Amino acid sequence: MELLWEVAGWAGSAATLSAYLAVSMDWLKPGRRFQAANLLGACAFMVNGAFHQAWPSVVTNIAWVLISTVALLRMRLALPAAVDAPKSEVSRRLETEAMQVETPESPC
Repeated sequence: MELLWEVAGWAGSAATLSAYLAVSMDWLKPGRRFQAANLLGACAFMVNGAFHQAWPSVVTNIAWVLISTVALLRMRLALPAAVDAPKSEVSRRLETEAMQVETPESPC
């Protein structure tokens, strides 16, 4: 059984570090997949930390789970196209919408 908790810790480490590396190298946008990897990694770390009675790690990962969960819920409530779109695409959409808004004519 001890092996299961150790595997959980190493899997959590791999998930969290892989997600961070992918976002840092711009291989992955910080969207749903990034938050899901963080959520799974933090859950695995919590299990491992509880087994080893490493309570500061458990508390940190509880916070990590809450942050990832809230982020995923907010993304679910947002428009799906805007959440996973690259930043440049979102910027282009906002610029296009801003250009379509009629501006009042100046008196000059």
